[in-house]
This record gives sequence, C-alpha cells and structure tokens, in this order.
Amino acid sequence: MSFSDPIGDMLTRIRNGQKARKSAVVAPASVLREGVLEVLKQEGYIRGYARENLSAGIAQIKIELKYYENEPVIHSIDRVSKPGRRVYAKIKDLKPINNGLGTVILSTPKGVLSDGKARELNVGGEVLCNVF
Repeated sequence: MSFSDPIGDMLTRIRNGQKARKSAVVAPASVLREGVLEVLKQEGYIRGYARENLSAGIAQIKIELKYYENEPVIHSIDRVSKPGRRVYAKIKDLKPINNGLGTVILSTPKGVLSDGKARELNVGGEVLCNVF
C-alpha cells in the first residue's frame, strides 16, 4: 500500500495510539521515519522504537509510547511540510515552539535533526513537524 504522506501517517498513528492509551503502535518502516523517531527518542517524547522484518523487503517499526502520570508526554504533534506544500526554513528564521519547550524536527543535508541540534550545526532544511 502506498501513502501520499508517510510521515503524516506515522504521526497520526502516534497521536491516535496515545488517545487510546496504547503502550505501542506499529507503522511501516522507512529510513526517514526512523530518523524522525530517533529525534523523538533523543528529545524524550517516546520510549523507543524497534524495526521488525516481516518478510524479504517488508519491515515495520514498533513505536513504544511514553506517558507521565497517566498523561501522554506528547501534547501535540503537527505535520508542517506536506506533499502539496513543502516548508523550508533557514536556521535563523526558525521560531521556538511554546517558548522553547517544544521541538521542531527538520530534514537537513546532515540528516533528520531537532531544532537545537540544527542550531548547533548552523544548518536549515525542510520543517517536518512540530512537537510539544
């Protein structure tokens, strides 16, 4: 099955899983999705993820969701750049999310990075999503 927006699909699975109080959700695997999940893990929004091979050439990612005092750690996760409208930003044009409490995830020439790491490396790119 092909998706027109695989990142948006994964973010929706995470959002729906947290509303249903699931401990984990499953999404099809890709390198870009794993990059976004790695940033979410480093920033402390999810417990972790694991790639599971189903058969030759077909894999899925099991995403372990994180809760604090029975409330989801992720309050909002919004897709910014969509297939119909790509959004690019220079690092100096990036605004903090919720006074710096949130995270912007960027796809840069140096890989998928959080806004803090992108500021350290002084590199901009495509704004994938905002997380708070």
